[in-house]
Amino acid sequence: MDPIYLDYAATTPVRGEVREAMEPFLWKAFGNPSSTHRWGRAAQAGLEEARSRVAACLGVQRREILFVRGGTESDNLAVLGRAEARHLEGACPHIVTSSIEHKAVLEAAHAVGSLGGRCTVLPVDRGGRVLQDVLEEALADDPCLLSLMWVNNEVGTIQDLEKIVPLARAWGVPVHTDAVQAVGKVPMDLDAVKVDYLSLSGHKFYGPKSAGVLFVRDGSPLSARLHGGGQEAGLRPGTQDVAGAVGLARALELALEEQVDFARTREPLRDRLQARLAQTIPGLRIHGLEGVRAPHILNVGIPDLEAELLHISLDLEGLAVSGGSACQSSSTEGSHVVQALMGDDAFPAAVRFSLGRTTTLDEVDQAAEITVRVVQRLQPALGARGT
Repeated sequence: MDPIYLDYAATTPVRGEVREAMEPFLWKAFGNPSSTHRWGRAAQAGLEEARSRVAACLGVQRREILFVRGGTESDNLAVLGRAEARHLEGACPHIVTSSIEHKAVLEAAHAVGSLGGRCTVLPVDRGGRVLQDVLEEALADDPCLLSLMWVNNEVGTIQDLEKIVPLARAWGVPVHTDAVQAVGKVPMDLDAVKVDYLSLSGHKFYGPKSAGVLFVRDGSPLSARLHGGGQEAGLRPGTQDVAGAVGLARALELALEEQVDFARTREPLRDRLQARLAQTIPGLRIHGLEGVRAPHILNVGIPDLEAELLHISLDLEGLAVSGGSACQSSSTEGSHVVQALMGDDAFPAAVRFSLGRTTTLDEVDQAAEITVRVVQRLQPALGARGT
């Protein structure tokens, strides 16, 4: 049996169309886009065309698009750059975020302490939603930024930004969203959801790992966190990765073109996998089931198992899944997202299955069979070891 990859939320392969778009800028138009000779001008033209294409995809202005080196850098620049701007205004930076954000946001929010600032981390319900009364209390406490993930990367829950963003604006609080897992999975309309900052990462939607975007709405204060050049409006200095930007732009176009079909075809596969696991694994929990979920992520909790042993055993059977964010794969503390959702009821063993554009019905059925077989094998063994 061929190995089955169901970890597309961690990373995706580069699409053929994306590779073709990138290729000329890897060897022919390879110049530094800041150079004035023909090689530099060719690279600069490719970079700016990519910026225009990303802006067109998002329905924003090209000057509002910054190219960065991935989602983590984008999140950090938004959170810490906004905090630094507030600090330079002579005020105390206060960041409000939630307990289920990616660590790139959570750790950046805690780092505002180095600027004399503080952060407020909001709890969520079991559907991954921040509660309005708690949110309003935080918004009334003069924050300089509210940062909430559009689609959670571990459990797939969708934050109701259409309601939250107007509320934040009523309090005069700008909003950043990590939209890394939203691209190509759920509708994204920046006219309807008027966030001030938005982060993307190319490798989550079949683009290159080297490329990310930070959208900064006109008039939104932001300070650079790196220094040494004037590239990207002085907010992200350093020679731009032109091939990466071109690849991200093409991948974004394709992802948005295919979003409706992706959701229509992936959701039944996710639900089939969910049903088969729930029918055959006693005590299985579906994380985030009480909320609205994106179509490509299924996160389950399995009782009486050790997480590391389970994940290794699934890999040995040819099934690639994860326990949550790939950035936290070396942690022994378990998923902070599942812990935030479930509290003391959280099982140690959580499994995230994430489907891709090429995932088949047969792969989903085989993944269910493998998971059930591994769980049945491990649970008696663990019980015997404890006696």
